[in-house]
Amino acid sequence: MSEQRVTIAVEDGVADVRLTRADKMNAIDPAMFQGIVDAIAELEAMPGLRAVVLSGEGRAFCAGLDMASMATGGSGIDIHTRTYGPANIVQQVAWGWRGLPVPVIAAVHGVAFGGGLQIASGADVRIAAPDTRLSVMEIKWGIVPDMAGFALWRGNVRDDVLRELAYTAREFGAEEAQAFGFVTRLAGDPHAEAMALARAIAGRNPQAVRAAKRLAGHEGDAAAILMAESLEQAALLRTPNQMEAVMANMQKRAPVFSD
Repeated sequence: MSEQRVTIAVEDGVADVRLTRADKMNAIDPAMFQGIVDAIAELEAMPGLRAVVLSGEGRAFCAGLDMASMATGGSGIDIHTRTYGPANIVQQVAWGWRGLPVPVIAAVHGVAFGGGLQIASGADVRIAAPDTRLSVMEIKWGIVPDMAGFALWRGNVRDDVLRELAYTAREFGAEEAQAFGFVTRLAGDPHAEAMALARAIAGRNPQAVRAAKRLAGHEGDAAAILMAESLEQAALLRTPNQMEAVMANMQKRAPVFSD
């Protein structure tokens, strides 16, 4: 991974992923872009993975773009080429979390500004400390959110609220963020809460969890979603892990699932 901008520690199927540029509040420079993309690729290919927790070391989750670094070393980033399916490399650092087959929980503290907010928005669930500050920051620099933010916020954040914030770069707190839909819930120790949630998810049928994530991200009309539900269910019924879930519940014991 590039200059150790990101670390991954895995235990019992849960990956603890951390942005590690703490001296710069995990601001995004070219090496951070590459480090996050590399981490997502590593997780995507990781056998036995069941859930991911994403956080930032130090005083903040992520302060957004390191404007000085991008001005000197980031001008060569190609935003036109779709290198990662529908996304370019800039979008992949946020969109890629949504594309992972397993749930991702973001533990947010300090600040999540601009690109940092977009990275957190790629997670399935976002748990924030009560004193976290957030902003759709890009208009401050005369640009627009371009790290998949609008695609990720659709369906979570009310349209008029998103417009106001994108037009103004106004900072807002964690309680507002929860009301707006940027944050799922608040916790005094968001990383501990995220890890507890990830471990709970890891204790469920991994095939069913992955199927639920696919259904949650389905973008078809109602008829397509109804058909997708049926197909996912048919693929799960009477499989060894599904039967193990039933037996474990009936026998009041912890299930033992296979990957």
